[in-house]
Amino acid sequence: MATERYEAIVVGVGGFGSAALYHLARRGQRVLGLERFDVPHDLGSSGGITRIIRLAYYEDSSYVPLLARSYELWRELERDAGEQLLWITGSVDASAEDGRIFTGSLASCLEHGLEHEVLTASELHARFPGYRLPEGTMAVVQPEGGFLAPERCIVAHVSLALQAGADVRARERVLDWEPAGSAVRVRTDRGSYEAERLVLAGGAWMSELLGRPLVRAERQVLAWFRPLEPELFAPERFPVFNVELDDGHFYGFPEFGIPGFKLGRYHHLGETVDPDEVDRTPRTDDEAVLRSFAERWFPDGAGPTMTLKACLFENTPDEHFLVGLHPETPHVVCLGGGSGHGFKFCSALGEIAADLALTGETRHDIGFLSPSRFDTSDGAASV
Repeated sequence: MATERYEAIVVGVGGFGSAALYHLARRGQRVLGLERFDVPHDLGSSGGITRIIRLAYYEDSSYVPLLARSYELWRELERDAGEQLLWITGSVDASAEDGRIFTGSLASCLEHGLEHEVLTASELHARFPGYRLPEGTMAVVQPEGGFLAPERCIVAHVSLALQAGADVRARERVLDWEPAGSAVRVRTDRGSYEAERLVLAGGAWMSELLGRPLVRAERQVLAWFRPLEPELFAPERFPVFNVELDDGHFYGFPEFGIPGFKLGRYHHLGETVDPDEVDRTPRTDDEAVLRSFAERWFPDGAGPTMTLKACLFENTPDEHFLVGLHPETPHVVCLGGGSGHGFKFCSALGEIAADLALTGETRHDIGFLSPSRFDTSDGAASV
């Protein structure tokens, strides 16, 4: 079979990859997107009906400028796609007063001049009655937080990329890739392709594409519980949240899209998995850890279970993303390692991937996300 040629190839057309495809196509590149599953699909890290977006960022305040650009680009995408993709509810980041969620979120607000309020648990309950967090909990409330509709975001990026001339091929698995002079050759289970530039956005399968263990898949389960007081969990009355208490670090959403108050636990049961072999059937213990949290701190939302769904985190060793040029092959861009908090950045990371693919550099500060921060000389990632 003859090798087909493009100017750029994107491997993986999920959250990160669909955005890279879109930004390359809109810059006039003849670009191919290769996806081993459907477009969109629910087997990776980019589904779930709703995904949090927030400006107050406890993980590292260096993310805030990237978030500001992400908001701009999501709104541009909404305009171009002609549909709403981003809903603003406000965000709540809460923990003990000396906990990492509260202190980190407050620090990012102060450093970047973000509008915010600091509320006690009782003040938070008075403002948003669905919240019943324990005394001693402190919360940062930031009014620009909210959620994205991830499947629709992916469809919007792909549809607009197709309109701009991109080629997308789903249900085609990449087997390997290699440098080919000044180009890169990609071999799939259906054919062979060459391009001057390659973007690897393989999600939980990123280590397979990189040939090094920089990303590990983790089984994650989400629950939707029917609220006992539905009006308290409507988007206009219930901000998205990150809450860390003695029973763990949880995140949640108002009722939207499908019935139920949605929540999950970061690093759910701590199950590192092979993404091709993961058990996707939710179990009794999956439901129990989520229901226990809801009954303690969001009792008005802890009605009958409506949906349980397994998905994947794609974790790096330090839980920061992999964004940058491949350490050995500079015309290959790495775009992965979302580590459970990446989807909100897709729009900006797609722009950055296009920058790197076309010029080898970007105006955005991504040094702290560089793949070269990991020493893999001995075949194992370390920080």
